[in-house]
Amino acid sequence: MNDNTFQFFSGSDIYTLLTMEKCIEAMHEAFSALSHGKVVMPPRMRLMMEEDNANALFMPVYLPGSKTVGVKTVTNNIDNISRNLPIVHAMMMIFDSVTGVPLAVLNGEAITAMRTGAVSGLATSLLAREDSRTAAIIGTGTQGETQLEAVCAARPITKAYVFDLNVDKARDFAKTMSEKLHIEVVSAASPADLAEADVVCTATPSQRPVFDDTHLKKGVHINGVGSYKPDMLEVPAETTARAKVVVDRMESCLAEAGDLAQPLAQGVFTREHIHGELGDVATKKISSRENDEEITFFKSVGVAVQDLVCANLVIAMAKEKKLGTTLTL
Repeated sequence: MNDNTFQFFSGSDIYTLLTMEKCIEAMHEAFSALSHGKVVMPPRMRLMMEEDNANALFMPVYLPGSKTVGVKTVTNNIDNISRNLPIVHAMMMIFDSVTGVPLAVLNGEAITAMRTGAVSGLATSLLAREDSRTAAIIGTGTQGETQLEAVCAARPITKAYVFDLNVDKARDFAKTMSEKLHIEVVSAASPADLAEADVVCTATPSQRPVFDDTHLKKGVHINGVGSYKPDMLEVPAETTARAKVVVDRMESCLAEAGDLAQPLAQGVFTREHIHGELGDVATKKISSRENDEEITFFKSVGVAVQDLVCANLVIAMAKEKKLGTTLTL
């Protein structure tokens, strides 16, 4: 029997190796490949574990151009709040697609945070106004942090408003991110502060809209990344109905994104209202922003090619910097 060796990368390894700028470039690669039909990616499988008030996700993907195949597993255990444990745990496994040999196991939470931020960075670079200077972040978890980091990488942001139901969390987030990004980050004093934002990012598990449509300014760009199930909702239907809507993947968003599924079921708009996929914007198959007053809305539920391309970037960077731990099966 031959023992297989592979690399293990912790969350700290991943954050050390990756920059948001490199991840945004990787997302352009990922979505361009998806647009050109160069990705094999079945819909993710959701396993409901009702007795445990939990679910598990399994996300396989094959990228022939990189000779790699991967799968990310994610568990969501809602009752972990009372156990003082994280709700989400995730792991990414990468294999050589030619030989089947295991290449790496990676911390999935870090991969998810970086690639989710980066895809919003890509969407912002393609859809937000060039003169965008002010951001709004709704939700102060890890996803909120990488959303702000990515928006700042895509546009010259000088100020950001932070919105959270927990005022203390919003203030802590503002202090941390202001020091990290060297911009002015403040806890929003009122819902009306949203009207200052050129780019809005929503990163919450909400089941109802997290802002009022009337508070949006003309020409705003929105990244919606929090809702990933049909019963979740962050963006008001009125906003979606008047926005140019771009999705990460049509099939996934129509099946999983409550921000789209709910107003579609209510007849607020039809499927034809959705402009298209981000990869088609990236490859210029379809238009991006067409004027400074247009509202643009990028809706993402996350797709597996993001994880694989991001993981491959980790592996490549690790070889240069000699990071990672070698393990034997």
